[in-house]
Amino acid sequence: MHETAPRKGADTRERILALAEEAVLAKGFASTSIEELIAAAGISKSGFFYHFKDKGELAKAMMLRYIEHDRQVLDDIFRRGDELHDDPLHGFLVGLKLFAEMLADLPETHPGCLAASFCYQDQLFNREVRDLNASSVLAWRKRFRERLELIAESYPPRQPVDFEALADMAASNVEGGLILGRLLGDKTILPRQILLYRDLVRTAFTTQ
Repeated sequence: MHETAPRKGADTRERILALAEEAVLAKGFASTSIEELIAAAGISKSGFFYHFKDKGELAKAMMLRYIEHDRQVLDDIFRRGDELHDDPLHGFLVGLKLFAEMLADLPETHPGCLAASFCYQDQLFNREVRDLNASSVLAWRKRFRERLELIAESYPPRQPVDFEALADMAASNVEGGLILGRLLGDKTILPRQILLYRDLVRTAFTTQ
């Protein structure tokens, strides 16, 4: 009994967060109401406020959940790449290919990015949520820049490379691919953008 209640509460909280993310990606945070989430989750109003004191706390929880999921997905993909090839460059290239394949396997276009959605409506959020959003982008920069610098130790680039800009290009390609894919209803755009980034990284570090 003592274990069941906390588990049920955790499941309810996760269900609310999943429903909120789906709604926000479909129509934005401002247009997502607490009332619709209560109805969709099949809970009472007091049940919602047991987990989130207000919509601002919901936004913070959504962003923390997004950041953790993002980290887990990328950790898993690039760990698998390194397991398949222990060379820093080729392990990274394998990881990018696995990333593209994962996105290509989605039945429809990717629903979107919570970080981008929150950025477009940043006036709705407090400083803590905006800082969390910025930290999610900086985490991508740090991850990719560290890998690029590691690759450069074994494969000095043929010409000067701005590692920070090349690292940021990973995120900008994903965000751009999400927008174009959704706008044009073409789920192949995002994985193709990732594969193109993969080709650029290979070209930057391999010699003729």
